[in-house]
Amino acid sequence: MKIINEKGKLFGLINVVDLLVLIAAIAIVGGIGWKLFAAPVAEAVSPQVEMTSVMRIRGATPFMVSELARNDQTGKKLVSGNDFVDATIDHMEIQDYIQQVTTADGRIVNALDPSKKDVVVIVKSKVTKGTPTPKIGTQEVRAGRTFILKTDDFETTANIDSVDIAK
Repeated sequence: MKIINEKGKLFGLINVVDLLVLIAAIAIVGGIGWKLFAAPVAEAVSPQVEMTSVMRIRGATPFMVSELARNDQTGKKLVSGNDFVDATIDHMEIQDYIQQVTTADGRIVNALDPSKKDVVVIVKSKVTKGTPTPKIGTQEVRAGRTFILKTDDFETTANIDSVDIAK
C-alpha cells in the first residue's frame, strides 16, 4: 500500500491538501480555546500570594486632603496605563505632616505643618510567589521607591514605606 496513491490521497483516505487545511483549522480553534479558557501561564506555573504595600503621600495640600475626604478611594482598584490591575486600596488614613525646620539658633527640629497632611494608603495586590521583582501593573514595588498611585478618578505620586509579601 502506497502512502500517497495516484489520486493524491493519503493512505487512500484523504487528500493531502484537505488534511493540511483540517490540521490548520484544528490548531486555530485550539489556540482560541486556549486563550479564552486556560489559566495564565504565570498562575499555572507559580501560585499567587498577597502583597501589602504601605504608601505615603507626603505633604498633601489642603485641596488634595479635602478631595480625598470627599471622594474616598478605599476599595477602588488601581489603574496602570488604561487598564485596571489586580490591586485595591484597602485603607486610607490622614495623618499630621511633620517636617524638619531650622530654628533661629541653628538647631533642626520637627515641626507640625499647620496646613499640609500625610495620607497613608494601604494597597493589597497579588504577586507571583518568590518573585524577585514584585510589581503592581508595570511599576516595581519596593520600599523607598516612588509610585504613581492611580485609580479611575485620582492620581498622585506616593512614596512606598513598606512592602510585605506573604510567604
